[in-house]
Parts: sequence; C-alpha cells; structure tokens
Amino acid sequence: MRYLTNAKRAVADLRSGGRGKILLAVAFGWFLSISVRMIYPALLPHIRGAYDLTLTTAGLLLTVLWIAYAAGQLPGGILADWTGERPLLIASSLLAATMLALVVVAESAIVLFLATALFGLGTALYGVSRFTILDKIYSDQLGTATGATMAAGDVGNAVMPPAAGSLAVAVGWQYGFGFAVPLFVLAAVGLWRTLPRGESATGPLREALSLEDVVPSLSHPAVFRGTVLLVLWAVIIQAFMGFYPTYLVDEKGLSSQASTALFGFFFALGILMKPIAGRAYDSVGVRIPLLALVSSAGLALVALPVAGEAWLFVPLTVLASTLLGFETIVISDLTSRLPDGTRGTSLGALRTVYLALGAMSPVVFGAIADRGYFDEAFLVIGALAGVILLVVFASIDY
Repeated sequence: MRYLTNAKRAVADLRSGGRGKILLAVAFGWFLSISVRMIYPALLPHIRGAYDLTLTTAGLLLTVLWIAYAAGQLPGGILADWTGERPLLIASSLLAATMLALVVVAESAIVLFLATALFGLGTALYGVSRFTILDKIYSDQLGTATGATMAAGDVGNAVMPPAAGSLAVAVGWQYGFGFAVPLFVLAAVGLWRTLPRGESATGPLREALSLEDVVPSLSHPAVFRGTVLLVLWAVIIQAFMGFYPTYLVDEKGLSSQASTALFGFFFALGILMKPIAGRAYDSVGVRIPLLALVSSAGLALVALPVAGEAWLFVPLTVLASTLLGFETIVISDLTSRLPDGTRGTSLGALRTVYLALGAMSPVVFGAIADRGYFDEAFLVIGALAGVILLVVFASIDY
C-alpha cells in the first residue's frame, strides 16, 4: 500500500499546475520517435529479403539510422538553446513524418539508406529538447518526469514493432512503417497546442554556434565519466536491439512472430523499468540503481548463447530489459550537472558522442555474426557490461 500511495503521489505531482498535458504531449512525441526506429530491427528479416541484404549490410542500415540520429544531436541542442524547445519539437515530428514517407516509397537499397538517414536526422531534433524542456518544467522531479517520458517510448516499443511485424506479414513491410506517418502529424499538432511559448535567444545564431562555454562543462570529470558510461551502454544496447529478433530466428529457431513478440515484451518491461529507475535516482542517487541494473543485464547477455529451451528466453528477456533503465539515471544526472544557458548545446554534444560511437556496434556485430560468431558477439557485449560495473563501482561520488 505504501508503494501504491507513493506512486499516486508521484503522478499527482507530475500533473500539478497544468503540467500533465505538456508531459503527455512530449511523451507521445517520444513514443513515436523511438518506437518507429525500433520497427527497423523488427522488420529487418523482411527488409533483408526485399533488398537481398547480408547481415553486415543490414547492420549497416541500422548504423546509418543511428549515426544520422547521433549527428543531429549537437545541432538540435544548439537550436534548442537558440530558438527554444517548442518549435524544434514540432519541426522534428513533421520532418519525421515526411522522411518516413520516403522510406515507404523507396524502390532501391540506395533510396532506402538515404531515406533512413533523413528519418534519423528528423527524429534527432527531438532528442535533446525533450530533456531540456522537462528540466524547465520539472526541475524538482526531473528523474521521475524523464523516466515517465522514456517509459512512454517503451510503450511504443512494446506495441509498434509487433504491430509493424503483423502488417508486414499480412500486407507488406512498407505498411509496417507507413501507418506511423499520420501519427507523427498528430504528435506535431499536440505539441503545438500544449507547449508553452518560450523566449528565443536574443543573439545571432553564430553566437549560439560557439562552443567556448561548452568545452569546460564537458571536460568536468563527472560529466566525462557519465559520457563514458553512456558510450559503453549505447554500444551494448544498439547491438542487442539491432539483432535480438534476428538472432532468435536464425540461431535459436524461433518463428518471426515469436521473436517480435519477445522484442515487444522487452520494451514492455521498460514501461515499468524507466519510471522505477527515475524514481530510484531521485531517491538514492546513481550508484546503487546502476549496479543492480547492469548486473542483471550482463547476466542475461552471457547466458543467451547457452540457452536452448524456448521458455528460457522469457526470463532472459526480463533480465536484459534492465538495460532500459540505465540511460534514465545517467542522463538525468548529467542534465542536472550541466549549466543553464548552454545546457541544450552541452547535452547535444554529449549525445552526439555516445550515440555516434554506439551506432557503430550494429555493423560490427553484424559482421561478426556473418562469420559464424553470433553467440560470441553476445558474449563480447556481456563483457562490456562488466566494464560498466567496474567504472560505477570505482566512482566514489556516485
């Protein structure tokens, strides 16, 4: 009962002062931004068949998506500081709708790759602004609000990939992407109606492009350490998310429907994991929650290659889902450490670094799998989880 009471109090606090509609609009935009990117791994077997892609080339498609998403973080952060979050979040939703339409009509692999890159850039504009606007509205509950928003993304990740997979089987893989286009337009309308009109920067854009005030913030030891942790996490989760459904089909003999169902289940667990992680950060800080989350995920990653029975993939998916709470904690800690005025730019620079480096892992992972070492690839990312544990354990100010 105590936990239920605390949960009700947290929800009431998030809704107080008319902030609930803003949180809902931002959360729905993120619901689409992340979940449609997660449709790619779910439809990867269909895309490989349509364009005759190898595992390496399929991994490259995912890398292109995430590299483009990473490349847009710093410009997105600069524009958030200069124009404010409202126009940027709306523009992101409209650009994503347009670029996703290009993905749907792509008739060659080259067009598919180009449209995917443009879609990644469009959704990138959402990445930084959703954090900085929450910091302004929920300065006293940033971890909880961030966790709630990111959990909305996992609702999408739990629902959208299986829905897209069903559409791909029934009528064609293009429909698995196409049904999301009008939803992005709806998100733009919701953001336009609910977000407050903030003040834009008074100086010219060239002043906002200066990184003089940003470099000292990024070189702070605590910020640097958090960035290292996010790089390692991004490498692990990009490889896992990119190839988990394909691994279950190709190596473990599961059906496409069963693999996408487990993939959706993975993200469904994040609906609980991220708010819990955010609340834990607000309550006890960084260290203990991170140690618990990464230990569980590392165990799942090293156990996957030796699991043989189909039922074992359910508990292993549960353990692996603890990866989803990691970013909520670390990004909340980093956001609170960055200075006002350049917070968007600083956070954009950090996200560019860790997302770009993490985006390289799918193509490397796919190349290893192409050479017959699918199981060993999972052991490697499991070892990286061990490195994260060492870094967190050795951090005395956590």
